[in-house]
Amino acid sequence: MRFAGLLAFLVSVPVLLMGQNTGAKVKTVPATPTSPASGKEMFNAYCASCHGVDAKGTGPAAPALKKMPADLTGLAKNNGGKFPSSRVMSAIQGGTESAHGSKEMPVWGPILLSVSNNRPSTVTQRISNLSGYIESLQTK
Repeated sequence: MRFAGLLAFLVSVPVLLMGQNTGAKVKTVPATPTSPASGKEMFNAYCASCHGVDAKGTGPAAPALKKMPADLTGLAKNNGGKFPSSRVMSAIQGGTESAHGSKEMPVWGPILLSVSNNRPSTVTQRISNLSGYIESLQTK
């Protein structure tokens, strides 16, 4: 039963729910399948609620988090001008604390597997295309 609760949490996407007098809260909803070929579609479905459509860390759920989401548009700039694709792909797959600053960001590997009909090769494609899309958002 405890594993089922954890799994339900892992296969959710944070969405902002504003309460009238209670301030911002994060509500989780099930992840919906997207095209594994479209990094932009996946980003908008799975990442934009926290990171924002512009990837600057200002999504609608950001105010409800303990730590503001990263501005993903400066990853290359902060890495000597080279986009850290392997680090980004690893962070998406495993949700490492060092990449996100906290464990509030879901571990996307199991979530992407769940929306990929449990096909690891499709998860690999998703992570690669999502990373490629994030790379396309880098500031010059």
